[in-house]
Amino acid sequence: MQNFVFYNPTKLVFGQNTQSQVGNLIQENNGTRVLIIYGGGSVKKSGLLTQVKESLKKANIYNIELGGVVPNPRWNMVEEGVHIARENKIDFVLGVGGGSVIDTVKAICMQAVYDGNAWTDFYRAGKTADKALPCGNILTIAAAGSESSPNSVITHEIEKFKIGAYSPAIIPKFAILNPELLYTVSKYQIGCGASDILAHLMERYFTNEKNVDLTDRLIEATAKTLINFAPLVIQNPKDYNAQAELMLTGTIAHNGILDLGRIGDWASHGIEHQLSLFYDIAHGAGLAIVFPAWMKYVYKHDIARFAQFFQNVFGINYSLTNLDLIVTEGIKRLEAFYTSIGMPTRLSQIDIKDDKIAEMAQKAVDSKRVGNFVQLSSKDVEKIYKLAL
Repeated sequence: MQNFVFYNPTKLVFGQNTQSQVGNLIQENNGTRVLIIYGGGSVKKSGLLTQVKESLKKANIYNIELGGVVPNPRWNMVEEGVHIARENKIDFVLGVGGGSVIDTVKAICMQAVYDGNAWTDFYRAGKTADKALPCGNILTIAAAGSESSPNSVITHEIEKFKIGAYSPAIIPKFAILNPELLYTVSKYQIGCGASDILAHLMERYFTNEKNVDLTDRLIEATAKTLINFAPLVIQNPKDYNAQAELMLTGTIAHNGILDLGRIGDWASHGIEHQLSLFYDIAHGAGLAIVFPAWMKYVYKHDIARFAQFFQNVFGINYSLTNLDLIVTEGIKRLEAFYTSIGMPTRLSQIDIKDDKIAEMAQKAVDSKRVGNFVQLSSKDVEKIYKLAL
């Protein structure tokens, strides 16, 4: 187990009607002038935005809003938000939405107080922001885990890169988690979110670090919870208890507690980012396609770890002594799970052919290192894409 420092100051406010507390929570963090960021019109149609603004009004907090964040969020929206923040002397940014909204908020918070170019320095060059505007969020989909993480992923539409940035300065001050706000999420988006959560768990699980039994068990338990409750939520999106389990699973999967003492892989995320960059597909759908193909390509690097994962998470019979059989059966069960929640497992299912594979593979390695469990070259990434056809 490696040395580590764990830091996560996000205050989780969980339960029914907790969105009514947003004004007080911003006051606790000395916010007086708030920029509200959201996506499409759902937060207006549901009445959530109105509830948020009423809470801010009661707390005598000035607010201005910016909507229109899209999946695979774009840098041009970040620049628009930064302009508004600077013009209006914003001192707190609130995200009302899912991972794309929250990642946009974090990027705005970094750039708004930075004299340089946050995209060039923090996303492309991988530097860490020393400071940022404070932010918080009201979560409306269980997926990215960005509500309490130090990460932000943004697509630059001109440079054609989709890359993540990391900084403790952008960890949200609070996250409001009300499972009732998830009732209107479509079944397809529930599936995409569940796929994203499971990917966050598996990226951490496949590590070369030894003696990490505690976090192995925590990841396995969290993955089993996800696999149990995601189908129940899809079956009945208004099942409060199932939504609560899924929502908390998404937060735990990406808030850093499962990283302790270990280095995850993250190749599958880098490979998928090119699919959503080139084809604008849902991130979770892309991960459901990439992960089984990545497993098929690298599992012999540490076959025992793969066998352990599939035995403990998917219940493959311990009496099987052929590790290859355990892993092969495990990948089949993983693909069956993806299918059961409405996710594709092949590129051909979403009409993606092989004409851009070489370009995407090169883009992946040009973006950042691809893989820590097994470091991959562009040729390796090409082969993984072809396994996923």
